[in-house]
Amino acid sequence: MGTLHGVGRGRPVTGRIDATDARLLLALAENPRATSVALAERVGLSRNTVQSRLTRLEESGAVAGYERRIDPAALGYPLTAFVTTQVTQRRLDEVADALTRIPEVLQVHGVSGQTDLLVHVVAADADDLYRVAGQILAVPGVERTQTALVMRELVGYRISPLLRRRAGT
Repeated sequence: MGTLHGVGRGRPVTGRIDATDARLLLALAENPRATSVALAERVGLSRNTVQSRLTRLEESGAVAGYERRIDPAALGYPLTAFVTTQVTQRRLDEVADALTRIPEVLQVHGVSGQTDLLVHVVAADADDLYRVAGQILAVPGVERTQTALVMRELVGYRISPLLRRRAGT
């Protein structure tokens, strides 16, 4: 089956999601609180098969977790920005570790091109964004940053279209 590389997880994902897995994950995405019995009825599988497939998907890293998506604005962080960051390459792991300690940093992606990292951050207001950007710049190994404020989200994170394609629907 080969190895799939898990984007942003820093570890490989083994195995592949087949059409049945995709139908199961679509049902789960549409109703995250569904029981194994409800999922089994929805996709036409036995409860044991559903549980077995979900366990395999979790163990392989294909399903990374079940954390609910919470709008940062509801927590008092209505501003979203992306901070492109150039780092000293030999300190990349150290920089990534330091960024995990900044609560306003939601995600960090290693990217190709002129910059090394794309850092997704949130802030309470412009002054707070200035503070967060300053914290990132102060991390040992960070050479330069550039901040782009998100004006509005045009397409939110989504996986269902890919699951539908894999499921053949």
